[in-house]
Amino acid sequence: MKVKVQNLDGGKAGSDIELKDEIFAVEPRADILHRVVTWQLEKRRGTARAARERSDVARTGKKFGRQKGGGTARHGDRRAPIFVGGGKAHGPRVRDFNPSLNKKVRALGLKMALSSKARDGKLIVMDNLDVKEAKTKALAEQLGKLGFGKNALVIDGDALNVGFAHASSNLREINLLPAVGANVYDILKHETLVLTRAAVEKLEARFNG
Repeated sequence: MKVKVQNLDGGKAGSDIELKDEIFAVEPRADILHRVVTWQLEKRRGTARAARERSDVARTGKKFGRQKGGGTARHGDRRAPIFVGGGKAHGPRVRDFNPSLNKKVRALGLKMALSSKARDGKLIVMDNLDVKEAKTKALAEQLGKLGFGKNALVIDGDALNVGFAHASSNLREINLLPAVGANVYDILKHETLVLTRAAVEKLEARFNG
């Protein structure tokens, strides 16, 4: 698959780049994408902290008063939830949000996400992200000519372009990630996917490795 390489200076098309069909031309499957996105979102959830219930509190279980004649209620021990220091009634339990998903399925899901953007014409390949001046206003004008859509996910190589990162930090519709952070959820959430040449090389090496 050949794609025109663009640049930030007026969006003029440069040379073509050959994208591997086994990565950018895979037929997307909704079930695979759903499994990967669900796995990602569950992995983000933190484990709930458990509260100590009546059986977990280290207090004496001895009955502290007489059953009758004391003038008070008939309590059994101080671990009851109504006492200070007692156990929590119906407290939160530990819940494990650590699902597993086969690495091959995760890799396939990422390929399908990349392929879906390429198939829909929502994939843009940039030569680099070099900007003359790291100014938000100037960058916004340049991006408007490139047709990034309502929002775009920009993926760079190993290191992010500092100037582009500073200039785009105030643009809510632009999100920037290094190639190692490329994931299915963020790719599908944005209307347009923008890859640099370095990002394409890293993604292809990621699957070949």
